Amino acid sequence: MKNALKLTVATIMAALILPPGLAAVAAAPVAATTSEDARLTAFLDAEFADWVKQNPQLATRLGIKAGGDRWDDISDAAAAEQLKWRQDSVARMKAQFDRAKLGPEAQTNYDIWALEGDRAAMAFANRQYRRPLYSRLYPVHSRLPDFLINTHNVADATDLKNYIARLRAIPAVLDTAVEMTRSSDAVGIKAPKFQLERIIASSQTLTRGAPFDTGPASALWADVQAKTEALVKAGTLSRPDADALLAEARTSIIGLKPAYDRLIAWAEAGLPTAPSGRVGAISLPGGAAYYADELKLNTTTDLSAEQIHAIGRREVARIEAEQDALARAAGMADRHAFYADRAKRFPPRPYDDAMRAEYLATANAFVAKTRTLLPAYFGTVPAFGIEVVREPAFSEIAGGAAHASAPSPDGKRPARTFVHLIGNTEDPAALYTLMCHESVPGHNTQGDIQVRQKGGPKFRSVTGYVAFGEGWGLYAERLCKEMGAFPDLAADFFRLDAELFRAARLVVDTGIHAQGWTEDEAVKYMIESGRLSPEMARSEVRRYITQPGQATGYKIGMLKIMEERQKAEAALGPKFDLKGFHDLLIASGSQPLSILERRVDDWIAARK
Repeated sequence: MKNALKLTVATIMAALILPPGLAAVAAAPVAATTSEDARLTAFLDAEFADWVKQNPQLATRLGIKAGGDRWDDISDAAAAEQLKWRQDSVARMKAQFDRAKLGPEAQTNYDIWALEGDRAAMAFANRQYRRPLYSRLYPVHSRLPDFLINTHNVADATDLKNYIARLRAIPAVLDTAVEMTRSSDAVGIKAPKFQLERIIASSQTLTRGAPFDTGPASALWADVQAKTEALVKAGTLSRPDADALLAEARTSIIGLKPAYDRLIAWAEAGLPTAPSGRVGAISLPGGAAYYADELKLNTTTDLSAEQIHAIGRREVARIEAEQDALARAAGMADRHAFYADRAKRFPPRPYDDAMRAEYLATANAFVAKTRTLLPAYFGTVPAFGIEVVREPAFSEIAGGAAHASAPSPDGKRPARTFVHLIGNTEDPAALYTLMCHESVPGHNTQGDIQVRQKGGPKFRSVTGYVAFGEGWGLYAERLCKEMGAFPDLAADFFRLDAELFRAARLVVDTGIHAQGWTEDEAVKYMIESGRLSPEMARSEVRRYITQPGQATGYKIGMLKIMEERQKAEAALGPKFDLKGFHDLLIASGSQPLSILERRVDDWIAARK
């Protein structure tokens, strides 16, 4: 790859060394190391079990029923307690284990558990910037209903009763979120005006329809009815019991209205003084240091905002040159002519139900076909269901970013890719790259493999890093080309279009948060260099504003994965095993880029 990036990151710990005195032990060194590795896994599993008890939503995602009637405690006091627990856990690990006596994989697990303590401390220190209503993608007021609909599985009456208990508990969580945000407001850290407007609109959507009024069923009411009727149909719940529980659920849903009205009132009161225009981290008190921390958390590197901005500029230029070459191969003058031809042939149109159905059918068929190509490139392949579905109405926005969710560990809940199908259509050739990124061989593949990990500590199945996960998603787009998954040249051209978009993100995210760009300046750049429609550019920029640094992980992670593959190919020559390399990357879970680099070096050395 041209302009390969050499990340200046230090490895977390040194490679395996033989500890003093081990040679004197009668048992073989490998056996001793294996025994110590197993002891560390048992320790980490016990610690993780305790962690899961503190996070009931994580328990639900893992298929554990305990705590299924509660939400995570989002308060600052709970965050302080959890940070202390994490730091104490790391101290216990270091007191009980000598890292040098562990095997390479166990050292990785040791390092990641220790690193999570450091990352938690960094996040806690910046908690006033990271309020649960500030996130564009995952604000708590819409995340809780989304969790009930898409994650809270109802297999029996107990699950249904827990669902209803969680409905009743939503108002308390919303009130806590508002109070936390008020404490940030008091020190000059406020949500942008557009975010308040979004909270108002989505809250109104959530509390519209039956049982709130005479309209069609609201999202939560439709969901609880469907899940209850499924139990009746399966014979696991009697009709009288179902009716009683539905009546209870109806009352609980109606009880949400006052809490959402309070949330709306808070947002409306904040509109007159809410910031707009220059709303990056640099505009906030202490914002420069906060943004530097967010870059570190999201890229798992020590790259500065200035370095990332420069990388983005270089990558935009490189990708545009590759697009020009591909356009000429198609008989066009350059990329601009190719884009113009596609726009003339496929002008944006407002979505209707038939178009939505066609999109989902095409996407699911492509995912199924691409899945058949995986065995030639992976030793470990997905085992559970994978499906592409429409984003729920209460969180769907024009130009919204697609996103993926992992399956449940037992496979009862399939891996899903959620797509926004309101507003205007995009070029149909763009669908294929999106599915490669979010589904196969991207996030849905990654999530399926991660939740099925065996042998290693359980925490690795849920620990994620933006740079690794999203870097893999962007690498997966390139891998689709290598696999021959794309149907035509246009699909490959729009693969480059998607990569161009991620490169432009490096420029825009750092421009907003480190250089003081306005929202409109960032939108203009994303339209002109990122090649986004105006509505999508606006939606994306607002996401970057409310989640500083997150968008930089994609391209930085991809560049690092490509660098490591090229290094392995050059070092091993004919001994290079692509299946083995891919399994090394994703079969053991998400990892910081510094640890990835060390593991690839060890893998190369073992094969030499």
